[in-house]
Amino acid sequence: MSKGTSIKDALASWEKENEKKASESEEIILSAQMPPIEKMDASLTNLKACVKLSLSSNTIEKFANLNGLTNLKILCLARNNIKNLNGLDSIGQTLEQLWISHNNIEKMKGIHVLKELKVLVMANNNVKDWGEFNKLADLKKLEELVFNGNPLEEKHTQEGNWIDMASEKVQSLKKIDGTPIIRDDPDDE
Repeated sequence: MSKGTSIKDALASWEKENEKKASESEEIILSAQMPPIEKMDASLTNLKACVKLSLSSNTIEKFANLNGLTNLKILCLARNNIKNLNGLDSIGQTLEQLWISHNNIEKMKGIHVLKELKVLVMANNNVKDWGEFNKLADLKKLEELVFNGNPLEEKHTQEGNWIDMASEKVQSLKKIDGTPIIRDDPDDE
């Protein structure tokens, strides 16, 4: 079995291809590396200027080494093997968008640290129960959620009450799975 591409090697290739230093760049895309990136190694800590980082379509299993990414606003890790949301503490005060569709996430433990999160795209994961979903209510700035393809969403969409139930549990939401949420204005009564 071949060894995965390291972040260090992927960044070296990126710098060569883009003719600039990764440490000074605001957007870095290391998606679909061959062989795939298996872990988020310490090379990430050098990306001080990075605002948007994409590591989608690799084989990463967990969040790690994000402590140097002090300006990070958008993190894309769709199509990986992520199982939980631990390890996000160091970007909790800056991250505004997290794209983690097509992973293996069942539990939402760890999501509460993302105090600035506005957009969460986590379609096609394995969240099955309301107990986990309810943890999203801790994210007071969360406006947009893409959650289709999770067992919880599929069950309640079949029953016809998904959007109503989800928007009731997370009051800050303005859009779920592409559908705008219309809330009753208390002043209308």
